[in-house]
Amino acid sequence: MTAALGYCMAPATRLILSANISMLNPKESTPCSIVSRRISREVTCILSILKNWCNLTVMTAPKLNKPFSMIREFHLADWFTLANAVCGTGALFSMMTYLQTNDVRHIYFACGLVLAALIFDVLDGRIARWRQKTSAMGRELDSLADIISFGVAPALIAYGCGMQGLYDRIVLAGFVACGVSRLARYNVTAESLSGGENKVKYFEGTPIPTSLLLVMVLFIAAWQGALHESLWFGKVMLGGFTLHPLVLLFALSGSLMVSRIRFPKL
Repeated sequence: MTAALGYCMAPATRLILSANISMLNPKESTPCSIVSRRISREVTCILSILKNWCNLTVMTAPKLNKPFSMIREFHLADWFTLANAVCGTGALFSMMTYLQTNDVRHIYFACGLVLAALIFDVLDGRIARWRQKTSAMGRELDSLADIISFGVAPALIAYGCGMQGLYDRIVLAGFVACGVSRLARYNVTAESLSGGENKVKYFEGTPIPTSLLLVMVLFIAAWQGALHESLWFGKVMLGGFTLHPLVLLFALSGSLMVSRIRFPKL
């Protein structure tokens, strides 16, 4: 840009020099020299304006984003939210390992990781209020972490424990969809529910972390050996497809999440 500007300014500079030379020779005060002097003054004014504009442009030009600038923008609470997501992902890995090895300890690991995710989920909110630093990205990050730890992970634990019939899969998928819808509604209405304060006074529908209760039920079932064919309440055949009545707890939980029932926030 500077080179192009210099190229455009070169003729004007030559014109100013020629006009100044004519001004040094008073005998040459012809009409042409008078016009040249006027033009030189106008051009000098224009060049001064262009120079000031160029300096202002350089000063106000946006700086290039540094590598990993997004990570540098994270608040302390956001790191706890990421720990929540990591725990939920670890629970998924544990259940996939259980399906390969049939080692019940991996169910215990998965349930324990969901509990750890809840602890991080509680801490990130408290830290954000303590430091009085919240952001739209932090709220979205929290929702994405919650859907992994308290939506997908409990559904996969239930599937690994034996709820693998067609109707079971439909209910578990619906449970995850209800969790996603619940979090989306919360993000949209959080500002209005807070009443202008930083803290929401109540929830519409049960919060998705309440799915930890379902995970604890499955933990007890695994502890007692009530898995697969021994799953509590047995199974029902409907139209040639399997339904485990225990999966209806997930249907109830999902329905409560998308309900309009108000629950006070502790």
